[in-house]
Amino acid sequence: MEVIGLNEDNITLISKAKGEADWVLDFRLKSYQKFLELEMPTFGPQINLNFDDIIYYKNDRIDDKIKDNWNDILRPIRDEFDLLGVISSEEYLDGIGVQYESEVIYHNMIKELNDKKVIFTSIDEAIKKYPDIVKKYFSTIVSNCDNKFAALNSAVFSGGSFIYIPPNTTLDRPLQSYFRINSRNMGQFERTLIIVDDNSNLHYVEGCTAPSYSESSLHAAVVEIYVGKNSKCRYSTIQNWANNVYNLVTKRAVVDTNGVMEWIDGNIGSYKTMKYPCCVLKGDNSSGVCITISVAKGKQEQDSGARMIHLGRNTHSNIISKSISQNGGNSTYRGKVLISPKAIDSSSMVKCDTLILDNDSKSDTIPVNSCFNESSNIEHEATVAKINDDILFYMMSRGINEDRATELIVLGFLDKFRQELPMEYAVELNQLIKRNL
Repeated sequence: MEVIGLNEDNITLISKAKGEADWVLDFRLKSYQKFLELEMPTFGPQINLNFDDIIYYKNDRIDDKIKDNWNDILRPIRDEFDLLGVISSEEYLDGIGVQYESEVIYHNMIKELNDKKVIFTSIDEAIKKYPDIVKKYFSTIVSNCDNKFAALNSAVFSGGSFIYIPPNTTLDRPLQSYFRINSRNMGQFERTLIIVDDNSNLHYVEGCTAPSYSESSLHAAVVEIYVGKNSKCRYSTIQNWANNVYNLVTKRAVVDTNGVMEWIDGNIGSYKTMKYPCCVLKGDNSSGVCITISVAKGKQEQDSGARMIHLGRNTHSNIISKSISQNGGNSTYRGKVLISPKAIDSSSMVKCDTLILDNDSKSDTIPVNSCFNESSNIEHEATVAKINDDILFYMMSRGINEDRATELIVLGFLDKFRQELPMEYAVELNQLIKRNL
């Protein structure tokens, strides 16, 4: 089944193909009306998409069952994920979900998590099996009128993860989801909803890839996370989209009292990216961290950053942004920190570092920092640098060729980000950086 073009009939077709309840279809159709009403973003890279040419839903599965054994996946698809290293990574995880085009095709979780009452499944399955939990949180953190592409996702969403961590539960290893676009003009609109209940802990890892085609593909995801009292959630992702993909994502977390939310966000590849992970620090003594890297090469535009909204007392946030531009690439940090009048005794630190590797590339830092009480403070610093010729000369005088010396300098520049990744992802990042230099 393949659905091309955006209209009410096609949205209804997607909903019926999934066997959804009436409330879901109603939500989709209302979101489509919001999409028609909302304007395109007035900031960031220019977006040239023909929404009628995009494939909004594609499902080539023989049946609708999500598999828990790789041998039950079609051989060509299984071989793709084997080549990407997804299958071998499963031994390091507590659970994994894999989405291919529009649907989750594989899902597995260790038995101990079932015993702990952890829920880890696709959002489509969760809507059917756990409607009361889903309704309580769905579209409350990112509404269907938040922005044009959040409205689009709300109208045509398919796949994505649903995670519920019960109170007083800690996972020993991460949960992971992997998303793959494999068709020309494909749109992927996964919807992820994560609830980490009180006194619990979760590390979630996400990976994304797509092959290169001449036609543009669209990735417009929405991620909603609730972090309960005294809980912690870490969301790590390296998105290695191809250079024909528009990567337009809305990610937001609401953090309750004493909670901690950490975004570890890497953007490599993709034609144009707009992504600004957000923490709404609602509870007193809550904190948010966002560590990002962006690599822009050639015609790529990476417009990324973070948003920290301080509402509770004694809340703290930390933003670290690392970007690399080369061969005419354009990387931009676009961030927002807001400390509200009631968020007394709060603080935020923003640090933006850019490395420009040639004279044809560009980087901008566009912060909006607002503090509305006298007991709080925001610190912001930014640096822009090129590779130091003296350092390069010194390394080459020790027998290291120029390409290898440049590679080592870049990896050192990104060291803070790599330190926050699981070991296998840090190794993957090193390889991606080497291939992109």
